[in-house]
Amino acid sequence: MAKSITLTAQDTEGAVSKKQIVMALFASVSGWSLDLFDLFLLLYMAPTLGKLFFPATIPTLSLAGVYAAFATSCVVRPLGSIVFGSYADKHGRKNALFLAMGGVGIITALMGSLPTVSQIGILAPGIFIAFRLLQGLFVGGVTASTHTIGTETVPASWRGWVSGVITGAGGGLGGVLASAVFYIMSTLFPGPSFEVWGWRCMFFTGLLSAVFALLIFYKLNESPFFVAMQKKKAVVTRAPIKVIFSPEYRIISITNIVVVLGAASMYYLTSGYMPTFLGIINKLAKPVAAKILVGGGIVATLSPIVVGQLSEMYGRRKAFIGTAIVGFAVFGLAGYSRLAGFTDLNSITLFALLIVCIGNAGYAPVLIFLNERFPTAIRATGTAVCWNIGFAIGGLMPMLVSALSPQVSDIPSRLTWFLIIVTACMLCGILVAPETKGKFE
Repeated sequence: MAKSITLTAQDTEGAVSKKQIVMALFASVSGWSLDLFDLFLLLYMAPTLGKLFFPATIPTLSLAGVYAAFATSCVVRPLGSIVFGSYADKHGRKNALFLAMGGVGIITALMGSLPTVSQIGILAPGIFIAFRLLQGLFVGGVTASTHTIGTETVPASWRGWVSGVITGAGGGLGGVLASAVFYIMSTLFPGPSFEVWGWRCMFFTGLLSAVFALLIFYKLNESPFFVAMQKKKAVVTRAPIKVIFSPEYRIISITNIVVVLGAASMYYLTSGYMPTFLGIINKLAKPVAAKILVGGGIVATLSPIVVGQLSEMYGRRKAFIGTAIVGFAVFGLAGYSRLAGFTDLNSITLFALLIVCIGNAGYAPVLIFLNERFPTAIRATGTAVCWNIGFAIGGLMPMLVSALSPQVSDIPSRLTWFLIIVTACMLCGILVAPETKGKFE
């Protein structure tokens, strides 16, 4: 596979400055947050986009159409991770990040110019899905760099915390930005006008990713692990995707995917579904829901950071197991079914934040867990492919919940059961995996 793929602390010692550490962490967090910002835009506008691109007489079917479009993007993400992951493993994390982020931003912005069903008929949903597929390819590629360059650059004792910061601060910041844009646009374009220009302007803000990619390209240093690997000429002689599914890594990769699937599903069924739930179940006005979602973004930022640090203190497996146990209690006893019954804003806000908190805490150690399962020579591909396959399957969950809910009133119970099942899935995967803390080469 390679002449050598084992790197030690001595290989990178003295090669990293404080400025490089800060820039790498900033790149990972910001890059991931802007990508999730682009993805959250669609989730926040799901009811509106359902009317414009997937109209149906049954509201849950229209909603399922939007989530199906979201799922198509998730399904092609593994392909993007193969392409950009291989590029990152052979040519560096920095260049792969620039290309992928720029592509995501441009495609997202172009979605704001798409014609609706009322303008061109049945072609509209087809074009919309085609753009989602393109977006998914680039999003899959972003993870190859954002999920490796940060953890490869910081000191070893920071890695668990950094895993939580990237997934938490990155994901939370993306949610906060999307919530803020949603609030601004729903205020500037109230009522019916949101269905004319509000949603388009939200997509146009996706250019932020493209602009940021240009800025980060000139400021970011390459990963010290990748540089050290090049010096040792520890190159992969086969395509990285073939290596991670070879007999040597096949069981590792499958177990990884099971863990990611559970954690990703928790994320999509909490932060991902919450905007729709607050709108169609709790019947909150868009500006009111947007304020709660901003709070949710803040909670989603903090909880993974805490759990990520706990994984550094007590190990990855204990952090996963503890989060799963709390998840069973929250989702089963105080989850969506309780949230659906509240009418006062304080109770709605409290339970919404609790659900989002646990849903995001679940994937805090995932990034570093994946990093530690693969050596540097195939880390970008291995991490990105396992992450994106798990998130591709997890991305189907909101669509399945909507499609399997005959009436809108059935959604809370479906969400509750789905969350219990996917949390169990994550727990089963981590129970058969070894402790990975400290295994970074």
